[in-house]
Formats: sequence, structure tokens, C-alpha cells
Amino acid sequence: MAAVEFFHLHAPLGLWIFGFMNLLWLISFKLKNSSIIDIFWGTGFVFAAWFSFLRTLESIGPRDWLILILVTIWGLRLSFYVLWRNTGKGEDFRYAKWRQAAGESWWWKSYFKVYLLQGLIMWVIASPITAVQIPYANDRLTVFDIIGVLIWVVGFFFEVVGDAQLAKFKADPENKGKLLQTGLWRTTRHPNYFGDASQWWGFYLIALASGAWWTFFSPLWMTHFLVNVSGVAMLERTLKVTKPGYQDYVEKTNAFIPWFSKN
Repeated sequence: MAAVEFFHLHAPLGLWIFGFMNLLWLISFKLKNSSIIDIFWGTGFVFAAWFSFLRTLESIGPRDWLILILVTIWGLRLSFYVLWRNTGKGEDFRYAKWRQAAGESWWWKSYFKVYLLQGLIMWVIASPITAVQIPYANDRLTVFDIIGVLIWVVGFFFEVVGDAQLAKFKADPENKGKLLQTGLWRTTRHPNYFGDASQWWGFYLIALASGAWWTFFSPLWMTHFLVNVSGVAMLERTLKVTKPGYQDYVEKTNAFIPWFSKN
């Protein structure tokens, strides 16, 4: 029964995400900026959480409110931060590079390479959010919910404080061309990505408490993308070339999991 309810809730969400991505794709034409997808990445999951929540009002329980609040805080903060960071800076270098390589065909290639792909990823990764809110899910809060919230809080701290420390560092003209190696950035080269992944493991533990143990692929996939695809790996390929002394930083500081600096 739970599997049927999940399908009935998650399939329409996929249609909504499809429409959402098509709208963003059209807007990107007007702005000539495909990186707007980054701004709406977090907001997309907020909409997904509210979509499932509003479709199951007859069975709302404490866990439904818990996942809704945590996803909303995470997603809106991320979207507003990326909006603030990117305002006035044009298209992100990653998308600009793809646009240049594709030439005049970018208008349709971006549809598949950026919007449809990320829409599919969003739909799959949102599975724990949907699973928590299906009417037949176990809704009694357990120790897994508590652990999930604690892990989420740790992740939120690393993401928010890491972003704030980096923004403050970059705002000082004296730091131009330098590397931030203090605060959380002394314990991990990417505290914001670690924090993001941790929050998704927190979401998963809350889903696990509802009986949706099988949604483990969601945080695994999110962590994989943050570490090996669009996050750490992609950024470091650029930083190793553009930032003097970055190799020394690599040798003494963990890439992802926070730990003591080696000096």
C-alpha cells in the first residue's frame, strides 16, 4: 500500500518539476544565462516538499511538519544565498564554457544538458521528502528523527557559516588572490558542500524513521554529485590552476570530511 501511495504522490511531482524546468529554460533565453538553474535548485525542493504536504493534508503528523520545515529552511536559504552571490556577475563560468563550446546549438542542448537532466535528478533525490508524507507512513517520532535533526543542524552550521566566512574573506580587497584557510575552511576545503550533503543525510534518517529505508539512494546520489561531479571535483580542477598555493592547501586539509589540519 505504501508503495502505491508513494507512486501516486511522486509521479505528479515529476510532472510539476518538468513544467518548472521548462519555464526556467524559457526564462534563460531572455536572460542569456543558463546558470539561473542554480538559484532555483533549492527552491525546487521547497516546492516539492510543499507539493507533497498539501496533497496529504488529511494525514498530517509531526514528521510531515518536521521534514517540511527543514527542507524549506535549507532550500530557501540556499536559493537566496546563490541569488545574492550571483547578482550582477553574469553567467557562471561552467555554463558559459558549455555555451561557448556548443555555439548556436546551445539553446536546445541546454534544455537536455541542464534543465531536463537537473529536473530528473531533483525528482529522484526528492524521494525521501515524498516518502515521509505518504498517508501510510509511520508517523511516530523515533530516535532516527532525533539523530536526523542533529545531523541536519551540523550540516546547516557548516553550510551557513562556511558560506559566511568565505563571503567575508572575499569582501576584503586585501585577500584578492589569497586562499581562505581559517575557520571551518581549516578543517575542510569545502565546508559548504559537506554541510549540504549532511543535511540530506539528515533528511534520509527522517525518512528512514517513517519506514522509507529504500530512499538511501537520494543522499548517496546527492553526496556523489557534490564530491565527484558538480561540486568538489569540478571546482578544484579550476582552483588548482588559478589559485597559487592551492596544492599546499590540498596536502594539509581534507577535501570533504572535516578534520584537523596537518600543520
